Amino acid sequence: MYGFRRHSTYRAAAIAGAFTNTVFGILRAYILIALWEARPGLAGYDVADAITFCFLSQAFIGPMQVFGGGLGLAERVRTGDAAVDLVRPASLQFWSMADDLGRALYLFLMRSIPPTLIGAALFGIVVPAGPLTWLLFAASVVAGVLVSFGVRYLVALSACWILDDRGIQSLSLVLCLFFSGMVVPLNIMPGWLGTVANALPWAAMVQVPADVYLGKTDVAHALGFQLGWAAVLIALGALATRAARRKVVIQGG
Repeated sequence: MYGFRRHSTYRAAAIAGAFTNTVFGILRAYILIALWEARPGLAGYDVADAITFCFLSQAFIGPMQVFGGGLGLAERVRTGDAAVDLVRPASLQFWSMADDLGRALYLFLMRSIPPTLIGAALFGIVVPAGPLTWLLFAASVVAGVLVSFGVRYLVALSACWILDDRGIQSLSLVLCLFFSGMVVPLNIMPGWLGTVANALPWAAMVQVPADVYLGKTDVAHALGFQLGWAAVLIALGALATRAARRKVVIQGG
């Protein structure tokens, strides 16, 4: 795939990212170990589950692009190159999605697997018993990537109407970190906050695939939740793309 080949040229960045994910994964693991030893059974996890969740969430940073960006669309709007993209016969949205799936696959291999293996060697992690769980987990990860793309595409496309998208990018970053389960598992959030957090699309990026891996959720409901949000976000992206074709402000073009 084009996206895989293009992103594979940045090997040094991927290796540096894997190293960073590993270091922060180790630090987070010790924090979660202390928390779960103080509160055994918190959120239905034991210590091994918490450690596994830690390294899974670190592994999702690259493929899910938890910190935002990854599309380059906003920059193309600022330079005026998006004007050419919008008049091409190929769908801007689905071309961007295909490129993003290639990026996610490459980063999964380069930035997700090494930190997880190191975490397993240092702390030990839960390993699913059968191939069906692995298959369902893979489907959940792909669905999570689609949700991530849907969110990031809408954020990037907002640059067609505003002069500077950095504010929206920053807001999206904060929401993703807090509501995806990247900072802490959403299951430990109390009351209405936990209910809202688990219903938002960001939960599909980290919390849901981690729970599918750990066997802590109803898989049919989890995949339905992810695919439902993916469909909604992609549909909104299609509407926004159609609107951008009719009226768009291109900086520099």
